[in-house]
Formats: sequence, structure tokens, C-alpha cells
Amino acid sequence: MSEAIPLTPAEIVSELDRWIIGQDKAKRAVAIALRDRWRRQQVEPASMRDEIAPKNILMIGPTGVGKTEIARRLAVLVKAPFIKVEATKFTEVGYVGRDVDSIIRDLVDEAIAMIRSTEISKVETQAEELAYERLIKILQQQSAFEAKTESELLHALREGSLDEVMVEVEVSSPALGVEILSPPGMEEMTSQLQHLMDHLSTEKTKLKKMTVVDALRYFVDEESGKMINKEEIIGAALDAVEQQGIVFIDEIDKVVKSEQVGGEVSREGVQRDLLPMIEGSTVSTKYGAVKTDHILFIAAGAFMGVSPSDMASELQGRLPIRVELNALSAKDFYRILVEPDNALTRQYEALMKVEAIHLKFTKGGIERIAMIAHSMNESTTNIGARRLYSVMEQLLESISYHAPDHEHQTINIDVRYVNSELKDLVKAENLSRWIL
Repeated sequence: MSEAIPLTPAEIVSELDRWIIGQDKAKRAVAIALRDRWRRQQVEPASMRDEIAPKNILMIGPTGVGKTEIARRLAVLVKAPFIKVEATKFTEVGYVGRDVDSIIRDLVDEAIAMIRSTEISKVETQAEELAYERLIKILQQQSAFEAKTESELLHALREGSLDEVMVEVEVSSPALGVEILSPPGMEEMTSQLQHLMDHLSTEKTKLKKMTVVDALRYFVDEESGKMINKEEIIGAALDAVEQQGIVFIDEIDKVVKSEQVGGEVSREGVQRDLLPMIEGSTVSTKYGAVKTDHILFIAAGAFMGVSPSDMASELQGRLPIRVELNALSAKDFYRILVEPDNALTRQYEALMKVEAIHLKFTKGGIERIAMIAHSMNESTTNIGARRLYSVMEQLLESISYHAPDHEHQTINIDVRYVNSELKDLVKAENLSRWIL
């Protein structure tokens, strides 16, 4: 499931630049790691190919500077199975917490959903035609439509004039909705038991009233499901996880202890449990065994009270590429507000456009918003770019609340407006500097 025309590192960075401001070192690192993955797949002989390890990455930087977004956008860009987990959700086996192998099981679920969606889209048109046929037969059984021809009903269905008509649809439902939860290490036995219960649970049908539009959606899903090969999807998903999977482990620093900080025994245990997975091991899932040897692992943390050197040496060795992400400046905030395709200013403009209000952000107004957000991060808790969300929400609270009363108006968000709406916020921020 590799890309037909793989992106070059420069192209990957260029695409990431559309969504994420700055952090060029981190972007280059993930771009090279991704290109190396494709290079490995082209290497001959296969015996050498299997020996080439992925370039796992450790990102170091404060919260809200783009660590997660870089990994997430990277996965979307190359259509790779991706999952984000927080290291603090896991504890050493024997302590309360999730088993680290569940990371791979969740990644497989993501891959199956992703590939199934792709396969469904390929047969959607054909499934829709079959759904129309089934729906026409149901409508013709109603006295109001029995005199209508198939072509008349099809035309009415396509134009949506029958969307709210009620029909009775025969829907299937399992007699027993039993789901067996899998204890760690017993996935295969659980899968066999689940398969047995599914066979014992004979499928029943019942009549259910719903609108034509809901019935059409139900039939399309049902017909699509008949056309796709579930076994092929599972096989493709397992291969995609092994060859293209990306796991982002956030807050890795929270399971690291130093002599100064100390920590619970389970913190060290998480590192020991993660190590085999990142080194390369086989994880049992209900769909089959998954080898983790070539999954790309990206770990990240702020490392405020601890250092990356405090990590277990074996784990450090399995995260050989280290990149430091910079704290965001006021200039960065300004660029975040104007440059990305999904910039916050554009989001609010689109939201207010729904209410027939034209928001116009001036350059000075945006500069002032950026300065206030940066100043608040400097004087209080630094939450990175997330600070812009709270500042923008307070800035536009009055407009959002009174929007229905201001249709067809143009509102300029300039320096004067920003100072007026955020004066209480700025005052509180200034006072906080003097509070111990």
C-alpha cells in the first residue's frame, strides 16, 4: 500500500508548511524518515531490506508548538495508519493501566476503518443504484405510490422530494449482542470464542419505520458491505500497519524519572514495556499477528523537569533522531493567524459568514492579537498556539452572541476593536505579573 508517486522530502515539508508554522527541523526530520521508509521498500535483496530499521524520532519542545500536528498531518498526507497515544495512559504490566500492546491493536482498527472507507467509496455508485431499486419496490407497495412507474419514483428519489416519506424497512439485528473483552495476551483465544458466539447468535430481522432518506442510507451501507471483501481488507490493513504505520507517543517525558524528580516504579516499567515494541516485536491482535519492526515511532515530550538522557538507555537508542522544537514568538503567532489554509481568522470569517456577517481582520488587529497571546504565554502558563483559541474566543464573544441581530454588516477587527474587547484580559495579564 505504498504511494504510486512518493513525495520527496522537500515536497513533504512544503505540504506541512500549509498547516504548520515554523519548526523546520522537525518537518525535515519526519520528511526524511518517511522517504527512508520508501527507500527501504525498494532495496534489494529482501534480506537487507528487512535489516533496515525505521528512523524513529524524539521531539523535544513545550506544549502547543506543533509536535502532534506534524505527526498527524504527515499521516494524512501519505494516507498512513496513524494513532496518537499518551504514555501516561500506560503502566507496567501488573499495575493499573492499559497494556502497551493495545497501541498496535488500536492502530490495526484505524487501518481497517481507513481501508474499508476507501473500498466502500469504490462501490458506492453501484450500491446506490441497488439501494434505489430496493426502495422503489418498498414504495410501490404503498397505496400512495402503487400507480407510479419505476422511472417516476427514481426521479423523485434522486431530486429528494420523497426524503421525508415514512417507509417500513426490514433491518437485521443479531439475536445476541455479546462482545467478549480480551485480556492481554489472550487475543487469539478471545477471537475464537467471539467467532463461536457469532455463529450461535443467529441473525434476526425486524421491521423498522424510517424516512426514505434514512432508508436509502441504510440500503447503501448494506449493499456496499456485500460488495467488499472483508478478508482482503483485513490483509491490506495488517500490511499497511506493518509497512506504513505511524505511532505518536506523547508525554514520553512523564514516564521518565531523574534522581531529582523521583517517580513510581510503574514509570520505569512503561519504558521497559515500550522498548520491545519499538525495537521490533510481534503483537497478537484479533485479526492476526502484527510485526512492529518497521512501524515509525515518533515520541514527544516537553522535558521540563527531566532530560532525554534520563530515559532508559535502550529506549534512547531506539529513538535516534532528536529534534528540538522552538517556543512560539509573537511573530509566529501572527503567521499562525494568517498563513495556514485553516487559519483561525479564516475559520471565524467562515463561521460569521453563515450569519451574513462579514468579518474583516486588519493587519494591525492581527498583530495586536498575536502580541497579547504571546504576552499571556510569557507571564502565565505557556500553552503555545492553543492560547490563540482562548484569546480569539473572548475577542469575538460579543459578535458571536449578537450575530443574529447584525446581519449584512461588516465588522472591522482592528487594533482599536481588539484593545476594546480584550482590555479586561490585558489588565488581568498585567496584574498577574505582580502576584506571587
